Amino acid sequence: MRATAVRRTALAACAVSLALLATACGGSSDTEAEGGQTDKGGATSGSGSAPTDSAPKTSAKALSAAELEAVSLKQGDVAGHGITKTGPDDELAEGGVTVDKAACLPVAHAMYGVAQKGSAATTKRKVLSEPKKADTKKPAGELTDGDVEDVLKAAFDVTSTFVALHAYEGTAGPDTFVALKKAAADCAGGFTATIAGEPQKVVSVTEERATGGDESAAWKLTVVDDDDDRFPISLVALRKEGTVATFYSLNVAAVTGRNAKFTGPTEVVAAQAKKLG
Repeated sequence: MRATAVRRTALAACAVSLALLATACGGSSDTEAEGGQTDKGGATSGSGSAPTDSAPKTSAKALSAAELEAVSLKQGDVAGHGITKTGPDDELAEGGVTVDKAACLPVAHAMYGVAQKGSAATTKRKVLSEPKKADTKKPAGELTDGDVEDVLKAAFDVTSTFVALHAYEGTAGPDTFVALKKAAADCAGGFTATIAGEPQKVVSVTEERATGGDESAAWKLTVVDDDDDRFPISLVALRKEGTVATFYSLNVAAVTGRNAKFTGPTEVVAAQAKKLG
């Protein structure tokens, strides 16, 4: 099977998760991620309908590159998550994404953190949740088949989130947010995006509930792979004045068929909303 971009991302996250299996099996490590508790009231996502009224368009001064960097997530901002800056391999030019339905391009751009017209500065982060520990204290050599299955389930229950912040000048931020919401509604029946020559088929875009910032929105995207297997992806967007943040998340267990219940990166969105103010 030709691996899709999403599948490769999931397997990369899975590799990180499996590297920590020794800790999960032994149950002897008490090391916790650095950082305090996030404000879970800052942003949430789940079932329901987001408000359809867009916020009033106000002219905003774009944050500078240094100011945007200061409000971007860093290691320690989200308990139980590793946070790193993206590198050159994660960059995607505006022309690197095409869609079979022109109306759906803003959604595809949001998925891959592509800035829209009027963007003055951009920061991007990769956020990976730590795998949960299996509830066993047995040494690896004494694990039963059931114990091993529990360990694997815990190890695969990892959520990978790509966060992009774009600072816009004037009304470009609100305009970008309105365009994204309209595109998501227009493309509820799905579309195909091609990224660096590789197609990714989205069969549905379902609106969910989100809060945070001056306005926010969330969607569940159902993606189908080359084997006709379907899995969910979370897309969240929020705007604070002229800054628009997008969160594109997948759960390794959901992608690899281990049936984890994937509810989106609530803690990550809340932490970013808090830093934006």
